[in-house]
Amino acid sequence: MAETMTAIAIEGGKGPAQALHATRLDRPTPGPGEILIKMAAAGVNRPDLLQRMGFYPPPPGAPATLGLEVAGEVVVGAGRWKAGDKVCALLGGGGYAEYAVVDARHALPIPGDLDLVQAAALPETVFTVFANVFEHGALKAGETLLVHGGTSGIGTTAIAMAKAAGAKVIATGRGADKKAKALELGADIAVDTKAEDFAEVVKAAGGADVILDMVGASYFDKNLDALNVGGRIVYIASLGGSTLEVPVMKIMQKRAVITGSTLRPRSADEKARLAAEVERVVWPWVAAGKLKPIIDATFPLADAAKAHAHLEAGEHVGKVVLTV
Repeated sequence: MAETMTAIAIEGGKGPAQALHATRLDRPTPGPGEILIKMAAAGVNRPDLLQRMGFYPPPPGAPATLGLEVAGEVVVGAGRWKAGDKVCALLGGGGYAEYAVVDARHALPIPGDLDLVQAAALPETVFTVFANVFEHGALKAGETLLVHGGTSGIGTTAIAMAKAAGAKVIATGRGADKKAKALELGADIAVDTKAEDFAEVVKAAGGADVILDMVGASYFDKNLDALNVGGRIVYIASLGGSTLEVPVMKIMQKRAVITGSTLRPRSADEKARLAAEVERVVWPWVAAGKLKPIIDATFPLADAAKAHAHLEAGEHVGKVVLTV
């Protein structure tokens, strides 16, 4: 192996998509309990965009290089992994590169018959949906999940996982095309938020027990209106405002739970626990064909700037992936 590798850096430390460029960095060296992966593909996610713009710094000890999910071949093994194994993994950073180091406990086998590009689109979204919808949101079979942004990477994954678990799914999207696509992807009901009041549609369908929201303040009142008694609203982003005005009496009347979480800052032990649960619960759904990552577009690693611009345009359906 060469001592250096191609990786993506941000000119000036932060900036627009065009600030991303290829550079040469030292190849990382795995420490105790870590594996070295020769990269085949890396998922592109909204937290990458936020970090590029200077709003989401990596946690202590994580590489400054972007990239939170990858797939490839183990070069240096540890734990249950040996050289030559094909894995996908959740990273704290460093995925936009030819090699990446990761805690061996945060890597998983390639599920089902997926290729490495498909596998690279799984970890960040699957871990996020599992932690927020199934752990914090406690979604159960027979309940209804309302997922906003149903055609996003998170949204497409949430639709498939909720359906695999036996739940009913209502998905929102901006525009008739996204409404139609959400139905095609398995949502029971879809709402065009440009033309319809999603709260009225959800209430007419029996209400929502769990709401997965990445919009934030601008949707809060309608979320609460659409929520069933004992329901849970789970936040994973706040694209439409980060400060809520909470009507306490209505929360009390509905016995509502408002929660949310981030994934990246969690401890290594917590991510290892989550990885084990994902392998136990979700990987059988993938093997059975109930969950298959939706790939909107792929770009060569050197074209990371184009990949970010494509994601920012907001017209994608599913995941954007870099290939190495």
